[in-house]
Amino acid sequence: MDYYAVFGAPIAHSLSPACHQAFAQQTQQNMAYHAQLVQPNEFIEKVQAFQQQGGKGLNITVPLKTAAYHFAQAHSGRAQRAKAVNTLIFNEKDCMGDNTDGVGLVRDLSQNLRYALRDKHILLLGAGGAVRGVLAPLLAEKPARITLANRTPSKAVDLAQDFSDLAPIHACGFADLAGQGFDLMINGTATSLSGDVPPLPDNLARADALAYDMAYNRQHDTAFVAWAKQHRFQAVDGLGMLVEQAAESFFLWRGVRPQTQPVLRQLRGQA
Repeated sequence: MDYYAVFGAPIAHSLSPACHQAFAQQTQQNMAYHAQLVQPNEFIEKVQAFQQQGGKGLNITVPLKTAAYHFAQAHSGRAQRAKAVNTLIFNEKDCMGDNTDGVGLVRDLSQNLRYALRDKHILLLGAGGAVRGVLAPLLAEKPARITLANRTPSKAVDLAQDFSDLAPIHACGFADLAGQGFDLMINGTATSLSGDVPPLPDNLARADALAYDMAYNRQHDTAFVAWAKQHRFQAVDGLGMLVEQAAESFFLWRGVRPQTQPVLRQLRGQA
């Protein structure tokens, strides 16, 4: 039996164990997966303990993705680009860090939701590890423009600069969004985990605009999804992203690519 886990804070809401257990059953893999509450100040200690106990790999969620990047001894190209890690792979030589968030988000939008990103005006909220992981894959889809907004504008400016070699990114604070309109608004902040919404101006939605929360809630709409629906957006949560990024992590660990649609339907049934 091989052991895997997801580390984060908060973690009680996580559907990652149910997701990976479904993948394991579908692909007949002999593995176990659990969720563990880990605070930033105990991250290195907990990861090392898990590895020493024979753990094969970890998923990393809020607020530990930057710490995971610094912990890993080797990095995939997409992790190096993001400077944030959501997947750790332990082997005999080192600990490899990868980032499957971006591919998970793009697959959910383009395949599951049939949403074409090309030529869209995209608003991306936040400037932390979650946003770092999705910026390059979003830019690869050739949107018309990405605007990066954050509570602390200087962090958005710094992040935009980090990716400026790929495409120009407009960076600003939330208040500076007034008077602008977007086809797609993606919440990459952690506000939904505490039931809050970023302080956004009204009237951000263009015709047929979509709002996407990278967080999810198994009982009801996240606060961001509820806000977006009240402000002329169609809105969805990030459960599809969870499943798609998990499938990519599972493939990295096990060398088998699971089918995501049955698992997504199963988890939606639990929501």
